[in-house]
Amino acid sequence: MTGALILGGLALAAAGFAGRYALRYGRVAQEAIRKQMDALPNSAAFANSKYYKGGFDAKISRREAGLVLGVSPAASKAKIKEAHRRIMSLNHPDRGGSPYIASKINEAKDYLESGKP
Repeated sequence: MTGALILGGLALAAAGFAGRYALRYGRVAQEAIRKQMDALPNSAAFANSKYYKGGFDAKISRREAGLVLGVSPAASKAKIKEAHRRIMSLNHPDRGGSPYIASKINEAKDYLESGKP
């Protein structure tokens, strides 16, 4: 019986010390976390990014095909072929790339090479 009372008293003392520690150093930790969160880049940092923001259109256009391959929509077939080879070497499914992205890259190449408006 007395052992249980002593154990209960020790648990209560430990809870008190833990609470005091949390109150004392919690503010310091909160400030450190807030500073780190403020240092993270936000969407405004990506506003002038050279990368395209947005998903794929349902039906590909010349503009989107050019953005996918990183060439002008009026690029020559040689430039299109080189851009396709370069991008597919990085995004090929056999090398860990996404099959969906690879299909979009192939679709963009086919669309630009077909000469459709």
